[in-house]
Amino acid sequence: MSHVIVLGNGAWGTAIALSLCRRGGHEVTLWSHSAEEAEKIAAAQENILFLPGIPLPAAIKVTADVAAVAQAEVVVSVIPSEFLRATLNRVAPHMHAGQIVVSATKGIENGTLLRMTQVISDVLEPAGLALPVGAFSGPSFAREVAEGQPTALTVAFSDSGVAARVRHGFSSESMRLYTSTDVIGVELGGALKNVIAIAAGVVAGAGLGFNPSAALITRGIAEITRLAVACGARRETVAGLSGVGDLVLTCTGSLSRNRTVGQALGQGRKLPEILASLGGHVAEGVRTTRAALGLARRYGVEMPIAEQMELILNEGKDPREAIRELMLRPGKNEV
Repeated sequence: MSHVIVLGNGAWGTAIALSLCRRGGHEVTLWSHSAEEAEKIAAAQENILFLPGIPLPAAIKVTADVAAVAQAEVVVSVIPSEFLRATLNRVAPHMHAGQIVVSATKGIENGTLLRMTQVISDVLEPAGLALPVGAFSGPSFAREVAEGQPTALTVAFSDSGVAARVRHGFSSESMRLYTSTDVIGVELGGALKNVIAIAAGVVAGAGLGFNPSAALITRGIAEITRLAVACGARRETVAGLSGVGDLVLTCTGSLSRNRTVGQALGQGRKLPEILASLGGHVAEGVRTTRAALGLARRYGVEMPIAEQMELILNEGKDPREAIRELMLRPGKNEV
């Protein structure tokens, strides 16, 4: 592995590029959808919008040229879920056999209810590109990864040999990778935890204390596991880094955008105002909530926390009333 292109110049994409550059042994390109943004990042040698204060080495090439993807052996996709399909339609004509695609976006496509690796394959296969597509996920705040703080993640491909190759190429003294063949479990753990993180933020913002927060995270694990297993995931994957690990981080860490959105909702602020205040950052859980419920209905899975989050996010329901209704649900066995 020597030439890696990272599609998406947000905080997470930039952090991955920094980690790979720091590791050494790679030629790293960071691709932006905007020529103006690419020029600003290259000139400042810093992603001022998404990762201010962290220098970007000159060794990382920043470009908006979609043809740059043709030079890469590994393509890392960090495009927000709502823009992934359209972006790949631009990029796909420049891709070719022999490339490996790693999806690092944590989301579900609305409408189709496809996971990100499925969206990627859905675009590439009609173009005659049957490339290995895998997922890269786990407890990882972009800023900490960019700073070189120790991080452990999971890389999943249906082919264990490809997963091992990516693990070898991405691992460093600051990034420890585990492999898996459970792409479904790794992806759904990373996507669904964002929904629960918004709920955890609501509890914190409403000032309801630590007890309900712990209960919500635990029951959130139960919801994620039910749906993931129904979709074909392995239960033990959800109990790992890409499931419970990522959930704990996102529900409790102050750097979590999804938790931040929930906290503001719990304080009585309105969603449009909250999203505008994120300054271009994306809280994937806002879009994933509706898609998660679509999957839940498809597979007949009960997700009461996600249902209440949907009502808060899209129907303007009072967060305290949502918590009250969760508490008053009929009693049941825990397992």
